[in-house]
Amino acid sequence: MRRVPLTKERKTHLWIWFAWLALFYAAWALLVERSGGWEAIVGQWPIAATMAFGGYVAGSTPMGGGTVAFPVLVLFFDEPASLGRDFSFAIQSVGMTSASIFILCRRTPLARAMLSGAVLGSLFGTPLGIWWIAPVVPEFWIKMVFATLWAAFGVVHLVRFGDISRQVGMNEFNERWDFRVGAAVGFSAGLTIVSVTGVGVDMLLYAVLVLLCRADPRIAIPTSVLIMAFNSLLGLAVKVAGGGLQSGVYEKWLAAAPVVALGAPLGAFLAGVIGRRTTMVFVAVLCVGQFVWTCHHERQALGGGGVLLAIGGVALVVLGFERLRTRGTELAANPRIAKRSESVDT
Repeated sequence: MRRVPLTKERKTHLWIWFAWLALFYAAWALLVERSGGWEAIVGQWPIAATMAFGGYVAGSTPMGGGTVAFPVLVLFFDEPASLGRDFSFAIQSVGMTSASIFILCRRTPLARAMLSGAVLGSLFGTPLGIWWIAPVVPEFWIKMVFATLWAAFGVVHLVRFGDISRQVGMNEFNERWDFRVGAAVGFSAGLTIVSVTGVGVDMLLYAVLVLLCRADPRIAIPTSVLIMAFNSLLGLAVKVAGGGLQSGVYEKWLAAAPVVALGAPLGAFLAGVIGRRTTMVFVAVLCVGQFVWTCHHERQALGGGGVLLAIGGVALVVLGFERLRTRGTELAANPRIAKRSESVDT
């Protein structure tokens, strides 16, 4: 397999992305007309405004637009957690797909073997989770699973992003090993997290890449965008085929979709221009903040003991991430297992 440096000039095919945008906006305008014109979406302007930032986050960080949409809908607008999950699938199916097409057209470096494994694992894990796991998880626990995992991710980035941002290239193992690890991440995350919250596999695959493989964020973040795009489309298809989405999702999607179609690719582009450090630190703070907000919002259901349990859950996940980082250090130190590469697959 040919490998090229991150800095090498590549021929791009952005006309494909522009063609996608033209097709999408034509289809969206037709849907608006059939849904009763602008009056049908004007009342949803707050979620469209929210997703202007959510789209940027989706394209510039390893966290999908649902990372913003879920807590805003559930905590600020007091919508059911199941609606936040379904809306995450729906809106990311546009934003993350648009960003993915943009990334592929620019021929951005990707961890292709691990991405391929994650796609295969998700293909089985996400539908199984939607059918069997998500229906039995109470609304309260959907909120707490989201809050805990994203708080832990925020803590790790606040502590470790300085080291992560200095990584160049990635540790090479072998493609079969990368594929197996990706498949395990895709299956487990799809089964337990994506199916319940609508997001998550992107964050976990990114964590494996930057902590275990010591990958450059310029490789890990685009790879995470593509896997979340796949899971969003898959989750949306499974939900629609299985009886439809939560009431209210379509109207919110109709209002926010044209924003994220441009916002996510714009995030992917601007992150390469201005750097991701500021955005990542800001989003990490938001991840911790939404945990505090959730605990306050659910204080009656949690009680004092529940809050301590939630904090313990965050600490446990942080320890898991740190163990992943330690294992990455051990593997990197063994030249028979891994060698450092300054290049990635095209």
